[in-house]
Amino acid sequence: MADKPVRAEKTAAVAELTDRFRSSTATVLTEYRGLTVAQLTELRRALGSGTTYTVTKNTLAKRAAAQAGLEELAPLFSGPTALAFVSGDPVEAAKSLREFSKANPLLVIKGGVVEGKTLNAEEVTKLADLESREVLLAKLAGAMKANLSKAAALFQEPIAKVARLAAALEEKRKDDSQPSTDAPEGESTEA
Repeated sequence: MADKPVRAEKTAAVAELTDRFRSSTATVLTEYRGLTVAQLTELRRALGSGTTYTVTKNTLAKRAAAQAGLEELAPLFSGPTALAFVSGDPVEAAKSLREFSKANPLLVIKGGVVEGKTLNAEEVTKLADLESREVLLAKLAGAMKANLSKAAALFQEPIAKVARLAAALEEKRKDDSQPSTDAPEGESTEA
């Protein structure tokens, strides 16, 4: 009878982990062997509110990953494993993990998954080298604004040319309608 409550707890844990795998924009697997509780608390703070850092049993996490359709993560579930479930910007979380691992070399990034694509440890580190989503969007908006400004100037140019041409024609018409004063004094311009 003692097996049923334990089995129910494990089933609930797997279901919760499966849900987290599915609902997260990214998940990063780490090894935390040798880190103190204080260091893990510091890491959780560094990751911010958009990331949940969870220490879990490998067998449960492996089952949850398989149920979430992420079977390719199975080889990464060896040794003490903790999962960083990211609901915000994956780049920011990867940067926080990389910076923390530089200061605390006992934290080892094993790999992860971003929007369904499996990444190895090197690819997670490269993800940290990217600029944040907000910065990339700002750059895109700036580029689009610059192109729109160029387009507006391009569309205005024919109108400006027509206006200059009209002004030049008006000036020529005025010049043509005035009597000529090129004749020498005393001579009449009439024939």
